[in-house]
Order: sequence, then structure tokens, then C-alpha cells
Amino acid sequence: MSDTGTYLYAVTQERDRVDPAVLSELTGVSGTPVRVLVHAGLVAYVSTVPLSEFGDEPLRRSLEDLRWVGETARAHHRVVETVAHDAATAPVRLVTVYAGDEGVVAMLERRGAELRALLTQVSGRDEWGVKAYAAPRPAEPPPEEPGGPPSGPGTAYLRRRKAGLRSREERQRECAEQAERIHTALAAVAVDSRRHRPQDPQLSGREDPMLLNGAYLVDGDRRAEFAAVLESLRGPGVTIELTGPWAPYSFTAVEPETPAGTAERRDGG
Repeated sequence: MSDTGTYLYAVTQERDRVDPAVLSELTGVSGTPVRVLVHAGLVAYVSTVPLSEFGDEPLRRSLEDLRWVGETARAHHRVVETVAHDAATAPVRLVTVYAGDEGVVAMLERRGAELRALLTQVSGRDEWGVKAYAAPRPAEPPPEEPGGPPSGPGTAYLRRRKAGLRSREERQRECAEQAERIHTALAAVAVDSRRHRPQDPQLSGREDPMLLNGAYLVDGDRRAEFAAVLESLRGPGVTIELTGPWAPYSFTAVEPETPAGTAERRDGG
């Protein structure tokens, strides 16, 4: 039984193979060198990793260590982004490990048609991320007391509560309409689009509600048009953040056939 496994980062078509000199200067997860496996017109970008760290049980423990996860994710994405800079790329999910090179080669053979179709879809295109937030709304004055005899404190409280609920419902409706308007306008310029779940404020780092967490696959020659449409959507009540270009994770990420780290998967089954 080997004490090493093969860590898979990404796949490209062989005709787009990244310059070996670029890879020679690249460090993968846990400081490992990055190399390639070529099969069926495809190139897999991989590293040899110790199963003492990336085997089933060690990996389960490591995934509970946020520092380890962060370092591994940064190294993984560094390899993917380097490859994607020079070639249409299908990124692979974090910590995808096979028992050996033969497992990766078997996957390329088995899923070759799917991978080639994905790579054709993203060739000459970039993924752009767009996050839209509701701008803080000024505090509204309390509702005025209606004419007539003054009401008691209980009645006034109920009136304020009802007004607050109505205001929140209106705000939620406005936010949903804003998100739909922004997404529809950007998707019209993109080849494909995805709407991800809005992030929790702890992840986004902002207290303002996130209206939209979108990804857009855009032709290279429409980049300026996409940016212009986004600028036209800025205005009172909403702030928009644009990130990218990224490797097309939202549109080509290769999902494993079995859970990451399982023996069956690492054996290529």
C-alpha cells in the first residue's frame, strides 16, 4: 500500500497545456511541487501528497483545523488561478485526492467527453463575481398619533410594532426587486450566470443585507460592456462590488464521483 496519494487541482485540454517553466516555479498544497498527467487529450495538474496528511482519517481531522483549511485552500486556488491565467480551466474541488496517478488517468478517460465540453464552454471567457448590498436606510420617525383622544401606552406600542413590521416587509420586497433587476441586466450580457446563496454578514464582513451573490461567465470581448452595465446599476439604496476575473469555478468545477478522500475515489473508482 503506497504512503502517498495524488492531489488533483484542475484539468485543461492538452493543446492549452501550461508552460512547464511556469509550473516549475509553482508550489502546491503542503509545499509540494505541481506536475501534470496527460491522457485522452486532457491535462490534469496534480501533486504527490503524503497520506499521513491527506488520507481518510488525517484529512477528517485536518478539515476541523481552520488554519490548515485556509492554508490548503490558498495553495489550491493559487495553482488553479495560475493555470487559468494561460488556459481554459476546469477547477477541481478542494482536497480531491486519489490513491495514485492511475486513478486520475482513469477519471480523465471516464469523464473525457464531459470535461472537453466544459472546457469548450469557458474558452475565451472569464467568471466575474458581483455582490450587491442594500444601503443603510435612514431611521424613520415614529408614526404620528391619530386625532382624537390620546391612546394608552399599550395601544401606542402595538401601533409602532405594526408600522415597523409593515416597513420591514416593504424593505424586503424592495430588496428582492433590486436583486432581480441587477441579476437580469448582468445575465443579459453574460454567456451564463449563477445566483449563489447570499452570504451571512460574518462571511461578507458587512452588516448591510446582501441582495445578490452572483457569478457571470462573460466573453473576453464583452468585458467592457459588462462593466458598463454594472456601472449603470449603481445608485441610491444599493452598493455593488465587482470581483474577478476568476477561474470559472461556478461553471466548470469538477464534482467528485464519491466523497473526497474515500478509498474508492482515490483508487479511481
